Amino acid sequence: MNRDTQVELTQLYINHKGWLSHFLKKRLNGSHQAADMVQDIYLKILVSGKVPPKDYARQYLVSTAKNLIIDKNRRWRIEQAYLESIQNLPEETHASPEYRLQIIETLIEVDVLLHKLTEKARQAFLLRRVEGLSYQAIATQLNVSLSSVEKYVAKGLQACAMAMMESDL
Repeated sequence: MNRDTQVELTQLYINHKGWLSHFLKKRLNGSHQAADMVQDIYLKILVSGKVPPKDYARQYLVSTAKNLIIDKNRRWRIEQAYLESIQNLPEETHASPEYRLQIIETLIEVDVLLHKLTEKARQAFLLRRVEGLSYQAIATQLNVSLSSVEKYVAKGLQACAMAMMESDL
């Protein structure tokens, strides 16, 4: 990051930290969560190396804050669902905390991947791959044609294949 960008980021922080913190306190459960989120927002800007123009700084910060809150809530829901799913398993089958974190991170990556699909494609893919429904049953449930279901499931499979090629899922 060059010197000018550092100065811009510092000025952005000084000018907007107060109201951004207040904005987040109203939406989160406490000032420590708001302070953490403010730091996360500025870290995200720092990592990207792109400081928003002064005229759009508040809009950019609010948009980034809302997206981070959505991501945080999604992560929490995924963690809770995972922990709930293993709570009735025998303790000797529980994974180590490190492995649990890896599982949760993988589940979050899969969730992000699935949310890049259209709603119907995501539903069709999950109904087929998780619930094991037939294509005809999915078509009936989603009120779409059989060929649409085939296309939706194919899009889901294609997205998974692409993600596997891009990372180590």
